[in-house]
Amino acid sequence: MTDTPQLDEREYRLVSQYQQGLPLDPRPFARMAEQLQADEAWVIETLRRLQQEGIVSRVGPVIRPNSIGVSTLVAMAVPPEDLERVAAIVNEYPEVNHNYEREHRYNLWFVVTAPNEAHLAQVLDGIRERTGFPLLDLPMLEDYFIDLGFPLQWT
Repeated sequence: MTDTPQLDEREYRLVSQYQQGLPLDPRPFARMAEQLQADEAWVIETLRRLQQEGIVSRVGPVIRPNSIGVSTLVAMAVPPEDLERVAAIVNEYPEVNHNYEREHRYNLWFVVTAPNEAHLAQVLDGIRERTGFPLLDLPMLEDYFIDLGFPLQWT
């Protein structure tokens, strides 16, 4: 058995071609379908299936931080025996993404996004109060763009 995903030519083009440049259109999947000589339903269903299979992790725009709303990186030092409970509380907030554990004194890291500074502060205060642990708020001082697209080489 092989771990290499088996994609047909059109699926390969869908995954490869749209790592960047998702059409800025009210119906982006319809525009993609036109370019792939498919229909919109096929694009949507194929992307849904590829996500379920773990081939595609996310479909959506990457927006430059703090260009729409505000965000911050947060680190917490949580005793290992309390990490699961605290992570579950953090994960309840829809404003939280990129939540992950690290092997460090600050072992729980996550990004919080909000429409404005007041809402961001409210979310951070809520997490602090509910978890009982202090937060290390690490707002971005300078941004760096990292292109996460890469050429796919499946045979």
